[in-house]
Amino acid sequence: MRFLLSLCFVLTLLSPPGYAQCDCLWQGSFSDVQADTDLVVSGTVVATKGNSVDLAITRNLRSEGGPEEIRVWMKSKNYCRPEAELFPVGTQWVMALHTITEEIPGGFDPNTPNISYGRIGDYSLSICGGYWLRQNQNLVMGNLVDAPRWEREPQMTPVLLDLVVDFVQGKLNQDSLLQASKEDPALRELMLDTRSFLRNNH
Repeated sequence: MRFLLSLCFVLTLLSPPGYAQCDCLWQGSFSDVQADTDLVVSGTVVATKGNSVDLAITRNLRSEGGPEEIRVWMKSKNYCRPEAELFPVGTQWVMALHTITEEIPGGFDPNTPNISYGRIGDYSLSICGGYWLRQNQNLVMGNLVDAPRWEREPQMTPVLLDLVVDFVQGKLNQDSLLQASKEDPALRELMLDTRSFLRNNH
């Protein structure tokens, strides 16, 4: 009995706050989880409906091309996803997403067609790690690298989106990304601009 109580206590600590019905453990910061997802993109929320948001993609962080707009399904029932209300129209995000590949029993209710598990071919956003980062123009912040579990807005210096892209594409290691989250982004951008200027004038 004591073991079961201890186990329940541990699971409570490891489970997402406010998501008592969701059964998942923390998978890590963005730097830990992004490689195991199907799509990593930067974009702007252009519409919300029920428990879904439509994301207009401005940049595919893994490759060139891809869809211009996608539907991302959020929290419903006990699905381990964030609330759609966290992503209002006009806000910018970097998201690491999983493709919805199958229908599940009870995933669609004709009485509430805008509230569902999601359609095959659309995407879902997990709450079980740092699967999303807030974006403001060319800067991002959130549970990016080596941040406390379940902390969505840890204390950090905003990081240039280009550095996150380089990390996703394997051009930058995790230690460098962590260091960037502790640097002055204006100084970092000035350094990058200076290097670009020097290269172009040699």
